[in-house]
Amino acid sequence: MNTCTDFAKQLSKFLSDYLPFERNMSPNTVASYRDTFVQFIGYMKDVQNIRVERLTLDMITRQRVLDFLSWVQKVRNCGIATRNHRLASIHSFIFYLQYEEIHHLDEWQRILSIKAMKDEKRSINYLTTEGIKLLLEQIDNTSRNGRRNLALLALMYDTGARVQEIIDLTPESLKIESKPYSIRLFGKGRKSRVVPIMEEQIVILKRYMEENHLIENYKLKHPLFFNSRNEKLTRAGVTYILKVYANMARQVNPELIPNNICCHSIRHSKAMHLLQAGVNIVYIRDLLGHISTQTTDIYARADSKQKREALEKAYADLIPEKARESEWEKNKDLLAWLRDLQK
Repeated sequence: MNTCTDFAKQLSKFLSDYLPFERNMSPNTVASYRDTFVQFIGYMKDVQNIRVERLTLDMITRQRVLDFLSWVQKVRNCGIATRNHRLASIHSFIFYLQYEEIHHLDEWQRILSIKAMKDEKRSINYLTTEGIKLLLEQIDNTSRNGRRNLALLALMYDTGARVQEIIDLTPESLKIESKPYSIRLFGKGRKSRVVPIMEEQIVILKRYMEENHLIENYKLKHPLFFNSRNEKLTRAGVTYILKVYANMARQVNPELIPNNICCHSIRHSKAMHLLQAGVNIVYIRDLLGHISTQTTDIYARADSKQKREALEKAYADLIPEKARESEWEKNKDLLAWLRDLQK
């Protein structure tokens, strides 16, 4: 007996054929979409009492999608950004179904009309240069894992890489035999970019690679950063490593280490430090792998200290010297009027 429903067939084609081949999406993006539907299937089973073996496309309705999104927020305690990400994955699947299962077209369009929620813009979470230095100082460089973790976190900061870009690295991604040193990162949408590496980072990286025989030709495709099972580190693993040292650094100086720190905080930190050093925002865009400077502009908007100093400098330069005196202090009538306000 064939128990494969139309939902199972179409979801398999969507994840296995449509996304990777027709849309040319990266394995990481496909995995992200897959996770949404794993959660949706679990919701249908546990909340709607519909097992995946009985789940058909006519059961995928606007109301059920709305109920699922509400469950993601209220029961799973996820934020608006996660809710919107789940909706985007479902929208992509429904868009695909419009051309595969047109007899449900009316319901597909009702689902596509569900809007993403507006999310309030959060301030960028980043560390100062002193905070980065304090963080790296907590790493015990006398242990094997410590040397790996130092190479890992220092490279994350030096390149401004996303955590997925770091854990996907292999030794063949590096050009460290001679200057100029560089690394090839593979970002979103299978896009790659070449990022320069500073000489100080090369010293740490070479020592780590030599210790783990990653210089050898037979290890060119081996994960650059790996665990005790010789498997590449996971996002959760890198986050755990970062938080261990962040907690240690916070004990030394809590003012330098934000309470909520994540791997992206290191990327934000690099971008902010480059901006504060006067690096052109176009170069920062290219380093981070952003499509346009509009995305990179968030760092310029967030740097209130730099904006304040620039405004203060412009204010002081434009006003004539003789006008900088507090002329109002010489006005006796005005002073008397101000004193009367306090009575």
